[in-house]
Amino acid sequence: MTPWPGIAVWLLAVSTALLLATAAPSEKTVMGKLPSFMARTLNQQPITVPGGLPAERTLALIAFSSTQREHIEGWIQGLNLRADPSIAWMRMPVINDPGSPAARSVIETKLMRHYLAESERARLVPVFTDRDQFIRSAGLAGTDQVYAVVINREGDVLARAGGEFDANKASSLRETLRQSGL
Repeated sequence: MTPWPGIAVWLLAVSTALLLATAAPSEKTVMGKLPSFMARTLNQQPITVPGGLPAERTLALIAFSSTQREHIEGWIQGLNLRADPSIAWMRMPVINDPGSPAARSVIETKLMRHYLAESERARLVPVFTDRDQFIRSAGLAGTDQVYAVVINREGDVLARAGGEFDANKASSLRETLRQSGL
């Protein structure tokens, strides 16, 4: 019996594996994608997703209600974000769009009363959108917890952690922040 059929099958398998290895991305899997939006920080600096994020990888601390501020603050303190200039980050309250500029302005005014420091306002990006659509697109589980997500300039969610600050989750997020771009 000749070994050629076995060799041909082996060569076909190796060729297919090499083709898939070069065609498929070798980087971490994308876990979701932020929907496209235009927003502005509380100090009126425009932010556009995709494309307008401050760094190749940015940490977004996403909240859905004012009752979640303490959990966001836990992530900020736990990651020492205020003292670590190597991490680009922002607070991102996701708010159902009330439908009018006047109603959005009322919400922004309430936020400004709570965040008095310019440094805090520069990192706070309220996103007025359809919350349910935002959650689905970003690959989040719901609005009952906060999320710390690493996003790239294309809006891809590269890593996420939900709930309260946890050192192990934070370590994973830091590792993703340090990796080179996709």
